[in-house]
Amino acid sequence: MVNRVRIILVCAGLVLATAAAYQPMFKNGFVNFDDDVYVTENSNIKNGFTLQSILWALTSPYAENWHPLTWFSHILDYKLFGLNPAGHHLTNLMLHIINTLLLFLILQKMTGSTWPSAFVAAIFAIHPLHVESVAWIAERKDVLSALFWLLTMLAYWHYVQRPTLLRYSGTLILFSLGLMAKPMLVTLPFVLLLLDYWPLKRAVDSKRSILKLVLEKLPFIVIAAISSVITYSLQTKTSIDILPLSTRISNAAVSYFSYIGKMIYPAGLSVFYPYPPGGTTAWKITLAAILLVVITITVILARRRYMLVGWLWYLGTLVPVIGFVQVGDQAMADRYTYLPLTGIFIMLAWSAKEIINRIHARTFVPAIMSGLIIIALLICTRIQLSYWQNSVTLFERALAVTKNNYMIHYNLGYELISQGYPDEGISHYRRATEIAPENTNIRYNLANALCSQGKNDEAIAEYRKVIGYDKNYADAYNNLGYALLPQGKLDEAMTCFGEALKIKPDMVNALVGLARVMAIHPNPNTRDTALAVELSERAAKLTNNQNAKVLDTLAVSYAAIGRFDEAVKTEEAALNLAIAENNVQLADNIRKLIALFKERKPYSITPPANNEPGPDTKKIKEQTGIKQPVIDN
Repeated sequence: MVNRVRIILVCAGLVLATAAAYQPMFKNGFVNFDDDVYVTENSNIKNGFTLQSILWALTSPYAENWHPLTWFSHILDYKLFGLNPAGHHLTNLMLHIINTLLLFLILQKMTGSTWPSAFVAAIFAIHPLHVESVAWIAERKDVLSALFWLLTMLAYWHYVQRPTLLRYSGTLILFSLGLMAKPMLVTLPFVLLLLDYWPLKRAVDSKRSILKLVLEKLPFIVIAAISSVITYSLQTKTSIDILPLSTRISNAAVSYFSYIGKMIYPAGLSVFYPYPPGGTTAWKITLAAILLVVITITVILARRRYMLVGWLWYLGTLVPVIGFVQVGDQAMADRYTYLPLTGIFIMLAWSAKEIINRIHARTFVPAIMSGLIIIALLICTRIQLSYWQNSVTLFERALAVTKNNYMIHYNLGYELISQGYPDEGISHYRRATEIAPENTNIRYNLANALCSQGKNDEAIAEYRKVIGYDKNYADAYNNLGYALLPQGKLDEAMTCFGEALKIKPDMVNALVGLARVMAIHPNPNTRDTALAVELSERAAKLTNNQNAKVLDTLAVSYAAIGRFDEAVKTEEAALNLAIAENNVQLADNIRKLIALFKERKPYSITPPANNEPGPDTKKIKEQTGIKQPVIDN
């Protein structure tokens, strides 16, 4: 009875401490760093639980991951809370609290030691390294998959107490569900084997016994292997082709100790850690490799089962995300420590227990020390949460604690532009391209931003650089074409639209751009009104006749071949769409065209006389109706 009361009190304390640590999170909003991909701009999430959205979640490789349970959780949250971020944060926090309680109860049941288990759970609950997994709405997959990880461990403990097919099957099902939340669980079969060694002590010295335990995990291993294959096949856009294997291995060795360093001294945490320019220094790599070997040997020689299990837990569970197979451009990430650091926490807690027992320390001494550690971490977590208040605070903090962080410069630039600070945003874009000059996506968006500010010459130069780095960048060709139109460079614009269509034959913006030029080109030898109609009709079909700019171009094309009645009818449909879209400028242009086509007059540009320099740029601007590229990300 006393033990049960103690456990209840510990659980209550864990809940209160976790809630106190994460209370500031409810003031935070969504951030412009994957939250749009996962929630705010994801139409599949907003559609609710429809047959289409369920099939999408079960089959889609969206965001280069297969995690249907994560998608279902986001759909449910949107159904309950809409775009109120506090509701989404509440779900993350509730999952984190449940994970904390499960971790405590599992360790307590398996070891019979209440206070070391409570200490591990408390550090897990409030460590600042775990803020990213809890405070980042897009990282729902971390806390959700951890829930199934811990439920699998609990089910496995019940199976060990009384092995039956039903209990084994339940454990296997929970494991499979966890993989459907995040494939990080592929290392769980390895952890179950470690638990057999300690604290369950199922593994004995005989080879037969060990082989039996390995065979027992075989179904888990097979399912994990299938999940790994699926994940690897989906995550095609990785840095594995950019970073050599030696670089990835070196970074992995250093990262193992960087995580431990941040665990001990959780300062300078960032949402994105870039690879150091020129790679990691040789002395760091050498030192990390030596320390890995020394610690592993020391742990083995110490003959403490909990130390070996804790160390191997940490090393093994980080393998999928340590960078051997590089996914993304980050060198490391705080969220990757959510479950792996539990191994280190176990080592520390049970080592402390052993030391205290040896020196016969008074009970209040370890209690005070533990309390001070927990209070310090709780304060650090609340401070770290303040940086997650919004996108700007998050990115500015990342820039303050890292160097040459091109990704954060890029994201901060995007956020500032979207908030109406184009000059500041463009300056961050420029800085990002200085750090990563060959990153075509960043340079492409810099060009778009310059063009939107009327800096066409600079934008054109950036589009050309993008194409120089990537000959298959269709969007860059398309937007370069639009940027060239106001300068009267129609022939070059046509070439750009044509290149874009070679890469993406159904690219609507390129179809419209090329059709527009073909319909109004001042050179009769270049003008091809029949082709303009064909291209416009294809674009209209692709957009189900629901795009005002597409229908406007189709009407211009019809007028160019004398089909004025169809031109007027099409422009009237375009006008209705423009009004519905509240596109005042386009609506005004369409009204002028309707009046022109009713007079049976085509829309064309008069070719210049021999002594005149090129087409009338002003007239081209008016007649193309396009002053800047259409951003088609």
